[in-house]
Amino acid sequence: MEIVETHKKEYTISTDKDKLDILCIHKFLSNETDWAKGIPMNTLKTSIENSLNFGLYHNNKQIGFARIISDYSTIAYLGDVFVLKEYRGNGLSKWLINEIMEHPNLQGLRRWILLTDTAEWLYRKFGFTALSHPEFYMEKHNPNVYKGIERTKGNAEEN
Repeated sequence: MEIVETHKKEYTISTDKDKLDILCIHKFLSNETDWAKGIPMNTLKTSIENSLNFGLYHNNKQIGFARIISDYSTIAYLGDVFVLKEYRGNGLSKWLINEIMEHPNLQGLRRWILLTDTAEWLYRKFGFTALSHPEFYMEKHNPNVYKGIERTKGNAEEN
């Protein structure tokens, strides 16, 4: 896939995986988030390798990140979005999401999805809404996966 890069003053957004500061991304996700707390480095590396990544940089220093999981024809999942605290309030998250939504390989998709409990205001600006039919959605979630704890089978009966 072609690398896309945009610039605004001393800031850059790039899809070049080689520019990513994996240690910065790991430190933030594993320590500063609820959704990826404790994520192992190898798990993060695999997720990045299999995603379309957007690095946000200030003078070539990584200050933000987001990634897309997609088939590039029908659906895209937006995840792991962050801007370091000291750079917030400068419109960078809005610019980052805009660049993601405008990426040439992500046009004409039937559905975009994301999970958030922190920045609904941002995503609403780009057309995201609460689920219109939450009863249609199912999930299999293991919140303890990075702690090495298996989720129990619940009350399922064995036949």
